[in-house]
Amino acid sequence: MLGKVNWLARAAGFVWIGVVAFALVPPHHGYARWAAAAGYGVLAASLLAWALLESPAGSRYGTRGLPMILAVMAVGAGFGSAVGAGAAAMVTFSFIAAMIAGGELGVLAALGVTSAGVLSIEVSGLLAGAGYATSLGLPVFLLAGLVIGRNRGAYRVQAEQAAALLAERERSAAEQRRADLLDERARIAREIHDVLAHSLGALGIQIQAARAVLDDSADVAKAAELLITAQQLAAEGLVETRRAVHALRTDPPSLGEELARVSASYAQRYQVAVDFDVSGEPLALSPDSSLALLRVTQEALVNAAKHAPGQEVAVRLDYGGGRIRLVVPNDVPSRSCHPAMLRTVDGGYGLTGMRERLALLDGTLEAGARDGGWIVTAELPRPATMTR
Repeated sequence: MLGKVNWLARAAGFVWIGVVAFALVPPHHGYARWAAAAGYGVLAASLLAWALLESPAGSRYGTRGLPMILAVMAVGAGFGSAVGAGAAAMVTFSFIAAMIAGGELGVLAALGVTSAGVLSIEVSGLLAGAGYATSLGLPVFLLAGLVIGRNRGAYRVQAEQAAALLAERERSAAEQRRADLLDERARIAREIHDVLAHSLGALGIQIQAARAVLDDSADVAKAAELLITAQQLAAEGLVETRRAVHALRTDPPSLGEELARVSASYAQRYQVAVDFDVSGEPLALSPDSSLALLRVTQEALVNAAKHAPGQEVAVRLDYGGGRIRLVVPNDVPSRSCHPAMLRTVDGGYGLTGMRERLALLDGTLEAGARDGGWIVTAELPRPATMTR
């Protein structure tokens, strides 16, 4: 639509200049009439070539012919405008040619088009005996068109660069949103995995114990008691899952309270002593850090129940020093220290998942046999926050 409007304006301007140059204010002597007619004819041919270049038929030539067409337009209009009278209005198209060249072409091509127009004005004015107003004023008019065109081209380039930067920023923002979404999905997946691994691992231990009781002594009452415990574990697993979902939306309770709750629950469930201790001045940890240490504790306790049933367990949280340190040691019977017996409840991926979770927080996790027992040690950097 804009292109059609431009061409309608150019056609109207061409016709109006013809009316002014040859009807309203025609040239008075023979050379002036001849020069005006020749310049008008060349101008008409250049406009027609320009229209063909921008048509679908001329699209295969691209813009390679545009510099030549603009140069011919500047020469024709400039040659006809220098004879004075009404034909001077033709210089408008020389101005348009210089402006388009300044905005669409390179510096050398734009200077070439403008110089061709100025040269045609000077030659035609010299042959027609034009005064200083024509010989100096019309070239200045063309130079003004060149300057306007260069400024217009610079503004267009800046607008294109701004649009490109905006598009790049939007793409970067979309990629960042996608990365954040993937990170959040991975965090939720880890959280659900850890909750289910803890709950289902403990449930599996109780069911295995019930089967062992039935196989060994057919003690139905004992098996029933174990199954009741397994049912309670299933209910607790559902509560833990709900707690995990709630923790994804809000901040969890303090780490000390959560570890105390988990330790007490383990002691009651498996009828073993759990030594829970907190040393150092408690710090305000981030929700991710607190949750990671809580899951490490749950994983270590489930493994202790599976591989060292009935053995004493300790949970020690130390806020002192340069790092937050969590240690979960437990005694392991000598017959259970075989590597195959020390896998995690989900076939070896529990502690691996814990290690990956801590690595995201610049923390570390170590687990191994030492001094006749099994020790799980997790460390996180000390947060740069005030103590509470």
